[in-house]
Amino acid sequence: MGKKTNLNLNHLKAIRAYPEKSQFKGLLSNVLDLDQVAKNWISSQNQINHDDSLRLLKTHNIFGKYKNYPFTNDKNTLATIHIVRDPRNVVTSLKNHFNLANYKDAKEFLFKKGQVLTLSEKEKEKFLSKDKHPLPQIIGSWKTHYLSWKSMKKNYLLVKYEDLIQNPEDEFNRVANFLGKLFKHNFSKEVIDYAIKLSSFDKLERMEKEYGFTESSVNQDGTKQKFFYLGPKNDWKQMLNEELVNEISAEFENEMKELNYL
Repeated sequence: MGKKTNLNLNHLKAIRAYPEKSQFKGLLSNVLDLDQVAKNWISSQNQINHDDSLRLLKTHNIFGKYKNYPFTNDKNTLATIHIVRDPRNVVTSLKNHFNLANYKDAKEFLFKKGQVLTLSEKEKEKFLSKDKHPLPQIIGSWKTHYLSWKSMKKNYLLVKYEDLIQNPEDEFNRVANFLGKLFKHNFSKEVIDYAIKLSSFDKLERMEKEYGFTESSVNQDGTKQKFFYLGPKNDWKQMLNEELVNEISAEFENEMKELNYL
C-alpha cells in the first residue's frame, strides 16, 4: 500500500463496482432482470468473499431489502464509507450525468422513492459483451438512500462531499484512519497528502480529458458525457431557481437539517 505510480483514472478500476455481471457468474439468465439480480445479491457476495479477504467495493444501491431479498448482510459487509452530498447540488449533477432535459426532470429523479439505476440503450451496446456489465441498482430517492445506509451501525463512516472539498486534510485523515484499522495498516502523512493532490478536481478533469473515464455516461447520439463536470463550481445558489430550491428543501428538510445543509 502507498506505492506511488503514474496514476490515472483507469487505476480506479481496482475498486470494483457492485453489482456487475462478472460477480454473478452462473446465477443469472438475464442480467437486466432486477428480480433475478436481487434474488442473488447474497449468493454473489458469498462467491466474492469465498476466501474471507478484505475487498473494497463501491455501489449506488440502497441498503435494505427488495421483495424480501436483503442487499447485503454482516457476513459480507464488514464496514461502510457512506458519501453524501447536498441534494441541491446533486440535482445539477444528475442533469448532466444522465443528460436530462431540465432541472425539473432531475428533481423528479431525485425524489422518486423507487428509483432504479439501469443502462440506457447506448450504454447497453457499450457493455454488451463485457464482464463488467453494470447490473440494475435500486437507488431510491436522495432521502431513502441516505436513511438506508445511515442505519448501518457497524463500522460506519459518514463523509460529506462538501467537507472533502473544504477540509481535505481532515477528511482524508478520517478515511485513512478508518481504513487503517480495518486493513491493519498505518497510512503515512506523505501518502495521504499525495492522495489529496491526486484527487483535486482539476487533476481529475485533466486525467479524464487525457485518458477517458469508463464511468462517463453515453448520450443518445453515442457521444460520451463529461463525468467531471463542474466539481466545486457546482453551486446551487447560482444554478437553481428559488421555487426548485424550496421544493428540495421541503422534501428533505429533516435530513438536510441533520446534515447541516439547512
